[in-house]
Amino acid sequence: MNADESSLSMLLLSFLLLILASAYFSSSETGMMSLNRYRLRHLMRHHHPGATRASRLLEKPDKLIGVILIGNNFVNFLAASIATSIAIELVGDPSPLATAIILTMIVLIFAEVTPKTIAALHPETIAYPSSLLLMLLLKILYPVVWVVNFVSNALVRVLGFHAETDSEHHHLSQEELRTVVYESHARIPLRRHGMLMNILDLEKVSVKDILVPRNDIVGIDIEDDLDDILEQIGSIQHTRLPVYKQDIDSIVGILHLRSVGRLLKIEHLNKAAIVQETDEPYFIPESTPLHIQLFNFQKKKLRMAVVVDEFGSVKGIITLEDILEEIVGEFTTDMADSHRDISEQNDGSFLIDGGTSIRDINRELDWDLDSTGAKTLNGLLMEILESIPDSLVGIELDGYYAEIVQVQDNVIRTVRMRESEKLADVDPIEE
Repeated sequence: MNADESSLSMLLLSFLLLILASAYFSSSETGMMSLNRYRLRHLMRHHHPGATRASRLLEKPDKLIGVILIGNNFVNFLAASIATSIAIELVGDPSPLATAIILTMIVLIFAEVTPKTIAALHPETIAYPSSLLLMLLLKILYPVVWVVNFVSNALVRVLGFHAETDSEHHHLSQEELRTVVYESHARIPLRRHGMLMNILDLEKVSVKDILVPRNDIVGIDIEDDLDDILEQIGSIQHTRLPVYKQDIDSIVGILHLRSVGRLLKIEHLNKAAIVQETDEPYFIPESTPLHIQLFNFQKKKLRMAVVVDEFGSVKGIITLEDILEEIVGEFTTDMADSHRDISEQNDGSFLIDGGTSIRDINRELDWDLDSTGAKTLNGLLMEILESIPDSLVGIELDGYYAEIVQVQDNVIRTVRMRESEKLADVDPIEE
């Protein structure tokens, strides 16, 4: 091999090594920037060395990008010079345009597109090993990187932008967290995924959305006959009972059924003894968000609260179990009791109790009725009609059809409903 052939071989080898170096810098940049920051923190807590190095580099992204670009541009320019020398050795007087086109294609394919695609698909495989050399280069080239970043940040400020990195840039907002949990359904068991989504939804739901309305409150009127009160206590299925005087707005206490044992030991039982066994009622405003009320129950060691409006009138009651059911679903084992308010018919429609909450209807039937205003089906229909309707009145509800079946005591008691798109597939409703 003569001197010219040896020189050409060295140039070709140098060019190949520079292309590999350029591919390293390109893949390192894409790999480092494509890392999942939350998985990175998880691996750091488990003392993963690659994740620790990568995290330290990403703490100062301007310096990381600086050292990568300095290295990448240096090897690319040097590769261009060597490519020109190779062309001169081969053809003597190469065309600058042809040399540029050929070099651009080589760099794009082998040093940019291919390595960056691989790094984007497998960021951890590329980023963690490459962080070793990047940390070494950052130490060696630190003065150059500092000068480049100083001038670059000064230009950024002159152009009216902030050169400082935003510390909140990688913090998830509530809606972003919801999206992350929603997109993770393939990795999380369905039941636990639903619970996570329900927990995030607690902040959007207030006490008035899930309370037991005052008309459905089961309580003890202390003004009733003592025998009637005892009979009611003996047949009740609830654990806690509000005790009031004549009107539910006059609650005097909450009776826990575990206190009944002590009452039975009293030889001459009277109403005063019953009132004495009650706990002080806990009143809360109807606008309290569920997540706040959950913490309040925990803080006060209570399980029931009386919900009042802005005028102090009782709107209903809410229990700790009601909030927990918003997260984990119904606790009841009596399926007939659980679904007694919604009954599917043979024609595909549903008979629904007018007092059923819109949230329960949406949850049970996977519907999307508007729950921003009225909270019960009766309230929603009354709000739309603006009057007390007669039976057999049909209403179109933005994708749903409702027919009022029964009205009693100025309240809609029963409604037949179905989705509007199914109307053409079934026979007309007959009464």
